[in-house]
Amino acid sequence: MSDDAPSAVVTGALRRTLNLARPDEVYNAIVEAHKDLTDEQCRAFDARLILLLANHVGDEAAIHEALAAARQSLEEEGT
Repeated sequence: MSDDAPSAVVTGALRRTLNLARPDEVYNAIVEAHKDLTDEQCRAFDARLILLLANHVGDEAAIHEALAAARQSLEEEGT
């Protein structure tokens, strides 16, 4: 990386800067995938999607960091 390259916000192994070319389209695809599912089916779908993406990422340190960050954000929101 050159000295003039923008620095990514990385804490440990987890990338925290936007890394999607079309994030709104990805978000909308995720929302669309949940349409017509029951709450139970949504939870099962989310679990399967998470496991598929975790396997694709393949970086256990980043996955553990993401788990901790997601949990912390819920606690900060009081959710």
